[in-house]
Amino acid sequence: MSRSQLETLIQVRRELHQIPEPGFQEWKTQQFLLDYLRTLPNRLQIKTWKTGILIKIPGTQPQKCIAYRADMDGLPITEQTTYPFRSRHEGYMHACGHDIHMTIALGLISHFAHQPLRDDLLFLFQPAEEGPGGAQPMLNSEPFKEWKPDMIFALHIAPEYPVGTIATKPGILFANTSECFIDLTGTSGHAARPHLANDMAIAASQLVMQLQTIVSRNVDPIDSAIITIGKMSVGTKQNIIAGQARLEGTIRTLSMETMHRVKARIEQLVQGIEQGFACQATIDWGANYCQVDNDEALTLAFMDWVKTETPYTLITCREAMTGEDFGYFLREIPGFMFWLGVDTPYGLHHPKIEPQEEAISVAVDVMSRYLTKLGQA
Repeated sequence: MSRSQLETLIQVRRELHQIPEPGFQEWKTQQFLLDYLRTLPNRLQIKTWKTGILIKIPGTQPQKCIAYRADMDGLPITEQTTYPFRSRHEGYMHACGHDIHMTIALGLISHFAHQPLRDDLLFLFQPAEEGPGGAQPMLNSEPFKEWKPDMIFALHIAPEYPVGTIATKPGILFANTSECFIDLTGTSGHAARPHLANDMAIAASQLVMQLQTIVSRNVDPIDSAIITIGKMSVGTKQNIIAGQARLEGTIRTLSMETMHRVKARIEQLVQGIEQGFACQATIDWGANYCQVDNDEALTLAFMDWVKTETPYTLITCREAMTGEDFGYFLREIPGFMFWLGVDTPYGLHHPKIEPQEEAISVAVDVMSRYLTKLGQA
């Protein structure tokens, strides 16, 4: 990629960075992408689905269809970077690299719009990866079914790796995840008359501590699971006994069997709180993502190719407890995801994350060459 081409993509990334939007509300993002796509050769076939976009580049003599997916949505985070091109949408930020993911996809589309392959290429801009989850409904949509690919690929930025690093592994790369919302309802009252009320601050506190016993006492120590309660809302004033409490958390496991076991134990503990504190409780599991399970043969072939045919560093990484709804695509279509090094001290979802933009060139180079290899084979 020439310096001028990279500078063009960097400018694209900076414009996308300024317009982060919630899942299924990425209307400005969709319009920006469509405007860019209209500047490319008219061989592109474009369909929209909700706020997402599907782009097909017909092959010259297609025998299969190869797909590449990028996610679109931002996060409800107030940006704290040093960028002069900060988010213009107050309270929202591209803190997970989706602006870079989309830019890389545009770079690949630009390349293949001018140099089509023998096989068909399908590019997906998928909304709502951060929630409530756009992969599964896009997978079930009519536009996707019409153009359903034979294999599919994606990447995710990795702050901890230097630029020029590709990291992946066959098998499970990302965990199964589930949201968890628990509401407790008792009876509010005056702080001076606790015997006439039913305090949900106490009930919620007890439940938080009990939930932390599940991983240590109900999950095989050789297995992996996480239960995090990230938010607890209870009470309205210091002298009012709280009649309502809400716990908001996340569950992460490396197997679906363990996810079922953890959820069953949460339900048992919540039932115990209901009995012990004479209150009512409800559980909402929210958005659930299945594991990202990389196809072994395709992943190993890609890893070998990176090591022998590119100047980049290949790392065989461990699985991560992060979640990614790309796993729904991989459940039906063979493919893989990999980490792309972007070398920043701040992690994903951090308000100060500043990925190195030179990584865009690495990703476009790697995937344009690899897709060419697959699409001409």
